[in-house]
Amino acid sequence: MGEKTKDNWADKLILEYEQSKQELYKMKNNLGDSLLDQLDKTQINSMIETVQEAIDWMSTGREPNKIRGIDKKAAYQRMAIEDMDMFPSLEIIPQERKLDEKEKSTVLNILAEMTPRQRQCFLLHTVYAQSFAEIAEELNIGRSTVQKHIERAKSKICRANVV
Repeated sequence: MGEKTKDNWADKLILEYEQSKQELYKMKNNLGDSLLDQLDKTQINSMIETVQEAIDWMSTGREPNKIRGIDKKAAYQRMAIEDMDMFPSLEIIPQERKLDEKEKSTVLNILAEMTPRQRQCFLLHTVYAQSFAEIAEELNIGRSTVQKHIERAKSKICRANVV
């Protein structure tokens, strides 16, 4: 990925874990019905559950199935988003008005609600003014997939009653 995407470490890990989970599913689906294959399937199911738990933990910032934990949802993404180089560019609003702390918090909450891929596509399109085709090429995904991710990100923004 290009330097412009400024992915944070949690987003990268989530994507890597999702790919690993898909590989585990493929391995499981290639097994037969023999006793040995059934034992392998049991082990693979356990691995899938563990990987999903890690994904849930990174996505929410909370240990799965625990009542107490980090109080803010998506804490890992929020910390990384706050450190992104693009965040100061959000300060530039017509009439050179600066965002106050509440507005910054709202922006961070909305960005944290997006999936890593939605956030990537949305920021590349809105902050860096890249076309769907440019984003698709950089992320090695289809143009229509980029469009869907951006539409879903905008939907989350609208649900937050910001726009």
